[in-house]
Parts: sequence; structure tokens; C-alpha cells
Amino acid sequence: MNKQKIITFLSLLVVTLWAIAGCHFSSATIEQGNTPAKANISPVKQENVELTVSAAASLKDALGEITSLYSKAKATVAIRNNFGSSGDLQQQIMNGAPVDVFISAAPKQMDELQKKDLIVVDTRRDLLTNKLVLIVPADRSDAKEIKDLTNASIERIAIGDPRSVPVGQYSEQALTKLELIQELQPKFVLGNNVRQVLQFVESGNAQAGIVYATDAKTSSKVKVVQVIDAKLHKPIVYPIAVLQKSPHQETAKSYLEYLSSEPAKNVFEKYGFSTL
Repeated sequence: MNKQKIITFLSLLVVTLWAIAGCHFSSATIEQGNTPAKANISPVKQENVELTVSAAASLKDALGEITSLYSKAKATVAIRNNFGSSGDLQQQIMNGAPVDVFISAAPKQMDELQKKDLIVVDTRRDLLTNKLVLIVPADRSDAKEIKDLTNASIERIAIGDPRSVPVGQYSEQALTKLELIQELQPKFVLGNNVRQVLQFVESGNAQAGIVYATDAKTSSKVKVVQVIDAKLHKPIVYPIAVLQKSPHQETAKSYLEYLSSEPAKNVFEKYGFSTL
């Protein structure tokens, strides 16, 4: 091969290599997204999240309805409600139960969790208030006011267990202030939560009971004979907070915001709660 042919061959080889390198560079440029008009970017799929909400039993009906509304507004978030007495729910959380949001019927239980550093403190706030009422079976009138509970004809009075149930603690405070607690104590039938107190009166197993106004409102089998003076007990407030161990804290915070929205407030007020 003469010298001229060698030079020509080498020139063609260099041109070919440059062409190949240029194509590679152009392809890499597209892959790196420098030409977004031609890039094919797939949309990010939203992850489904389940939040566990442990809430006082008195919230069962209202939260049930709000959960349905929230599910329509946030299709990727499922809410699993766990209802019970605030004291029992507090113990479950302290024992490691996987909970994202806690709503108590009194500050005491939330205070205990805060002392243990189990809640996200800056998410805590008071959500609702309620009233304490004296109820009797709808077809009976053994008592017309709280002082009638001392009558010999009334043998069973249902209240929440003051050791763990906020409605029982409020009831105990009111009866103590009225100086009736010692006389009435032998008549007490203790409920594990406010809904059980309501059931005792509905069934006639108790001739009277003390519950929240919101619970009395859910039943046609009982009637309210007296709204108990709020000065006789500590203010009935429902604090709410996100739990420290929640793996979905941002979603839980968004849920808390929804509970203060107009649609949620309307439901709470429909069931007799006052919103804050």
C-alpha cells in the first residue's frame, strides 16, 4: 500500500470515529434530560398510606362519618379507627401499639404520653369540647335531676370507671363537688367506656347514668334530664396529636389539618360537639 493510500485510509478512520463519538454524545445528552421535549419521563406513582387513629369512644359516630369524607378527598390515604376509653388507648400506645394519631377525651392521657416523649409536641392542640349530662331510660323518669339519684328507688347508676375513663373522671368530680359521691358510690355500675355507660341505661340495667351530651344524642332509648353545670368539673376538651413513632408523620399532620376544616367541623357540630 503506497503512502497516499495510507493517508486516505487514516483520514477516513478518524472521520468515522468522530461520527460514532458524536452519536454517543447526542444520545447521552437526551438520556441526561438536556432535551426535555424529547425525553420520555414517567409520572411518579403516589404511595398508598394507612393511618391508625386511636380515638375516644365518644367520637365513634362523628369520626366514622368524617373518615368517609376524608377517604373521598384523599384516595391514597386509608384511615383505620381504633375506639376505646382514653385511658386504655393511652396504655396501648405506651406498650408500643402502632398508632399514628391519638385523640383523647381529656388532657390527662395526652399529658402522660407527652411526659414519655411519645407525641410530636408541636402537633398537639385542643380539637373539641363537650358537655356532661344525666340520662335515664326514655320510658322511665326515676330521676329528674342529679340530686334525685339519692332516692331509694334508684339502685343502679351507670358512670365511666374513673380509673381510666374520662367521662367517669368528670362525673366523679361533679358528684364530689355536690357532696354526693360517698352516698352514691354503692349504687355505681362502672362502664369501660362512655358507650358502655350509655348501653347500661338503654337496656334498663341502670336507672340513670352520666354521659357526654354527644353520646346521649345518638340514642332514642334514653332521654336527657339534666345538663350538668360545667363549673362542677374540669373543662371537657379533646386534645389531638401525632405520635412520635408514626412512620407517616407528614400524612398524619395533613389529617389533623383536615379535622379542623369546614367539612369536618360541620360533622362534629352535627353530633353535638363544639369545635375550637
